[in-house]
Amino acid sequence: MLLAWALGLGAEEPAPRVSLLTVSPGKEIYELDGHTAMRFVSPGRYDYVVNWGVFDFNAPNFLYRFVKGETDYMALPFPFEAFLEEYRRQGREVTEQVFDLSPEQARRLEALIADNLRPENRTYRYNYIYDNCATRPLSLVETAIGSPLDINDFSGFIYGETGIADGSGKHTLRREMTRSHADYPWYQFGIDLALGNGLDKEISPRQRTYAPLYLKAALDHTTYTDDMGEKRQLVSSTSVILPASGRVTDRPTPFLLSPFFISILFLAVTLVITWRDIRRGKITRWYDSVVYGCLFTVSLLLTFLIFVSVHEATSPNWLYLWINPLTVIPAGLIWLKSCKRVVYCYQICNFVALFLLVLTGIFGIQGLNSAFYPLIAADMALSARYIHIVNRHKTPRPSATENDKR
Repeated sequence: MLLAWALGLGAEEPAPRVSLLTVSPGKEIYELDGHTAMRFVSPGRYDYVVNWGVFDFNAPNFLYRFVKGETDYMALPFPFEAFLEEYRRQGREVTEQVFDLSPEQARRLEALIADNLRPENRTYRYNYIYDNCATRPLSLVETAIGSPLDINDFSGFIYGETGIADGSGKHTLRREMTRSHADYPWYQFGIDLALGNGLDKEISPRQRTYAPLYLKAALDHTTYTDDMGEKRQLVSSTSVILPASGRVTDRPTPFLLSPFFISILFLAVTLVITWRDIRRGKITRWYDSVVYGCLFTVSLLLTFLIFVSVHEATSPNWLYLWINPLTVIPAGLIWLKSCKRVVYCYQICNFVALFLLVLTGIFGIQGLNSAFYPLIAADMALSARYIHIVNRHKTPRPSATENDKR
């Protein structure tokens, strides 16, 4: 029914009122950045919402395709009340920003949307950063207007905070994500693990609109040139049409359960074992095997993301200096005396690689999660311990007679 309305619209019909709907974050991982949809209203005729965030968990190989970067989303229309009711049940806030468009621009926009809703056009290859529920409607609005949108600086908006990103005013995708996921440190830990230095390049105000809440803030500062050549504000009015009811998102992760605290505990345990091994001159092989075995397992995922996935931001990833398939060497060969030299050479290379990785974080080549530093320090301690013990065993101890002579 709704699709028929959209596809049957003509220039002779009254121009609709067009607005952008922004939904506040939810508790699910895929809801943490909020949601964006577009509303079309013609009083007495229709009131529907176009949603670019529809996907099917039951689609064949959904998880594999998602990790690989081949997730397909759809654009579908819904009755406005049905759309609103879903978020009313969830207790999430919905904000409406009405666009200041001429009748001709509004009709063009609805015609573009109608074409987008056709069965052959409604499915698209979703990209978390570059092609999603926020970027799609913004591009369509720009096309309908016929001139570029001027998204002015809105650096003062940082997910409800005030101030700019840092002393230089630099914004990167990683910094924006870290702020928006502050209450979900394990989720951000996973993002920082999987995505490389493509997230650390400075981005423009337009690129910040990849997230619905940033798009909402940007539109309040967005202008365009109308058909008469005059500058106009894109948004004529903003209102909350559905207030939030209670807390929707999960409570912040307690510090004692955060990745940083867990990594500090791991570092402490590693330092105790390292000191114990150095004092007795013997490697705790089972500990090395477990640690490097875990790193090897994670390296398989990183290898897939870097070399197989089509996600733009997964490569290059400098974490590969640390977490790579070569970690199988200390994990398995440490049990073989004949392979001691191989493990020794690996640990020398590993220590140098970890040092270089820390430099990439210090100099901003790739942002490192705060929890990575204790983990890297623990790995460096294991490498230094192994090198020290092997070298000590290489040096013959002086005999009792030689000591007496001295």
